[in-house]
Amino acid sequence: MSAPFKFAVVVSKFNEEVTSGLSKGALELLEEKGILPISVDFFEAPGAFEIPLIAQTLAKTKRYSGVICLGCVIKGDTAHFEYISLGATMGLQQASLATETPITFGILTTYTDEQAIIRSSPDQHNKGREAALACYDAAEVLAFIRQ
Repeated sequence: MSAPFKFAVVVSKFNEEVTSGLSKGALELLEEKGILPISVDFFEAPGAFEIPLIAQTLAKTKRYSGVICLGCVIKGDTAHFEYISLGATMGLQQASLATETPITFGILTTYTDEQAIIRSSPDQHNKGREAALACYDAAEVLAFIRQ
């Protein structure tokens, strides 16, 4: 790659025990890819529902090769889970297409706390790592196409 990459990471403050694990996984993956921590900017969102607007605004600045979005929505007793999950999913997809910037979905949508903990643990199954890898790979492809 000719140009160095710079990434934004948007992290939900809600379910912080889980999202902090996702953040660590994302940063570790980027470091493994040679992205220095100084080339990664972190931004907090109140919850998963607010992530798409923040991600889209960051992508529109054109300062970032990609935006990695991390959050956690755990099913409760009401339909809230479905609305938040769908809103975040569709919002991120629309933001990525509208800005032509990789905006990756690292928002866990689990049925239990235990599922969320497993997916944010410091191992190869960490979904923050997966979201960072998807963002990095997409940025690499787009950089090649745009040359």
